[in-house]
Amino acid sequence: MPGAVNVLRRWGFALLMMAAIFAFSSIPSNRMPYFYGADTFVKKGGHVIAFSLLALAFWQGLGWNRERLWLAWLMTILYAIFDEFHQSFVPGRHSWWVDVMLDSTAAALALGIAIGWRGRKYKSD
Repeated sequence: MPGAVNVLRRWGFALLMMAAIFAFSSIPSNRMPYFYGADTFVKKGGHVIAFSLLALAFWQGLGWNRERLWLAWLMTILYAIFDEFHQSFVPGRHSWWVDVMLDSTAAALALGIAIGWRGRKYKSD
C-alpha cells in the first residue's frame, strides 16, 4: 500500500485538476453563469488558471524532473484537446481550437515560470 500512497501523493493534484476541468466542461451552456461585460475575460481566465495548474500538477507527478518538462506540457496539451472534444458533446457548448492554443500557452508560461522559480530557489540554498 505504501506504493499507492506515493502514487497518489505525486499524481493526486493532477487527478483533482483533471476532474475539476471535466466537471466545469460538463456544464451545459444554459446553466453556465454569465458575467456580463467580463464574461469572456472570466471564462478564458479560468482556462488559463486551470491549465496552468494542470501543467504544474503533471510536472509534480513526473517528479519535477527538468528532462520531463516537455512531457508535462504535452500531457497538458493532450488533456486540453480531450477537454474541447468532450465539450463538443455538452448541450450548447462547442469545441474551439483557440481554447487549446490558450491552454497550451498558459501551460508553457506556468512551466517556464516554475523553472525560473525553482532555479532561483535552489541557487539561494
